[in-house]
Amino acid sequence: MDLKLIALIVLIIGMAVMGIFLLNFFGLWFQALMSKADVSLVGLIGMRFRKVPGRVIVETKIMGIKAGLALSTEELEAHYMAGGHVMRVVQALIAADKANISLNFKRAAAIDLAGRNVLEAVQMSVNPKVIETPRVAAMAMDGIQLMAIARVTVRANLDKLVGGAGEETILARVGEGIVSTIGSARAHKSVLENPDQISKTVLSKGLDSGTAYDILSIDIADVDVGKNIGAELETDRAEADKKIAQAKAEERRAMAIAHEQEMIARVAEMRAKVVESEAQIPMAIAEAFRSGNLGVMDYYHMKNVNADTGMREKIGGAGDQKGQKT
Repeated sequence: MDLKLIALIVLIIGMAVMGIFLLNFFGLWFQALMSKADVSLVGLIGMRFRKVPGRVIVETKIMGIKAGLALSTEELEAHYMAGGHVMRVVQALIAADKANISLNFKRAAAIDLAGRNVLEAVQMSVNPKVIETPRVAAMAMDGIQLMAIARVTVRANLDKLVGGAGEETILARVGEGIVSTIGSARAHKSVLENPDQISKTVLSKGLDSGTAYDILSIDIADVDVGKNIGAELETDRAEADKKIAQAKAEERRAMAIAHEQEMIARVAEMRAKVVESEAQIPMAIAEAFRSGNLGVMDYYHMKNVNADTGMREKIGGAGDQKGQKT
């Protein structure tokens, strides 16, 4: 009797659990059935085991069916399990269908898995986006700097979203085109008078090649005059030449001072030799007396000559000084 009671209790509990389990999926199944979404109860149970949220799949498929799209439950599950945004992909398909844009589930799923917002891409195909470049500085041929800002109108190209470059590439190419156009202008005034020549030249270069966007227009929003780069370069060059000339002049002055010091040293050396020679004169006179080559009268005659010469030098020096004073 106890075993039968236990079995009955277990059976009741099992049936209750089964009922709760079925009721958990019955609401979604019934919702799909009433919406003609064609999602089976067994399929919902299988989603639970595959860790796929059945509510997301059912609601997404209902949304697509009501919009007139033929969606497969298996495709939706596979895209979710691959890490995609199922709801966003279906919303993009609905938006593309309403805008008469050719887009199937496979391509939309590929764009989504590539990391791009496929819904935003479809919206950009319908409503082009305007992106603004940062301030681009360039120098015309007359040396005047110009700074320009451009607004680029782009439209998403759904065929190139997978593998195509993004907005950063567009901005970089447009900036490069602005620099090239301003740099080739002979005078900055011509650019200020006709700023549309920048947009025409840049637009003709095909800058959207290899990108995920089609460039519809490039408009110059602002052009400002910057510095006189040419004059600054000439000033810097003149300053550099001045410093080089000063360095060379300082080098020559140092060489002249060194040469002067060398000459002073040589004069001192020669004076030392003269003093040395003069010190040998008394010894030569004494030797001449001893050898009989010089007499007393000869010595006195030599002294008189020296005294007479000294007196004449003093008289001549005094005369030169008086002449200078007068």
